[in-house]
Amino acid sequence: MKYAVIKVGGKQYRVSEGDRILVDKMSNDQPIDVLLLKEDEKILVGKPYLKDVKISFEKEAIVKGKKIDVFKYKAKSRYRKHIGFRAQYSPLVINNISS
Repeated sequence: MKYAVIKVGGKQYRVSEGDRILVDKMSNDQPIDVLLLKEDEKILVGKPYLKDVKISFEKEAIVKGKKIDVFKYKAKSRYRKHIGFRAQYSPLVINNISS
């Protein structure tokens, strides 16, 4: 089985060909760094990155995650504050891992 560990936006993901992952919203020029590659019994570890390994992927339309509600309350002082937040994600489809 062939898989790689990649770093996108400060987080690491284990991916193989055909996987669909959700990463934090990324710009078009944001790099994808390959940290590790396992191909059958061969394992390549980068120091810190593997320069010769390329990941080809397709970026789909941005989606929103689950809503997070934040509610602040202080007793006896009539203080109430409600804040909502929905994270934006970029779905990536991994097409090919080439070494």
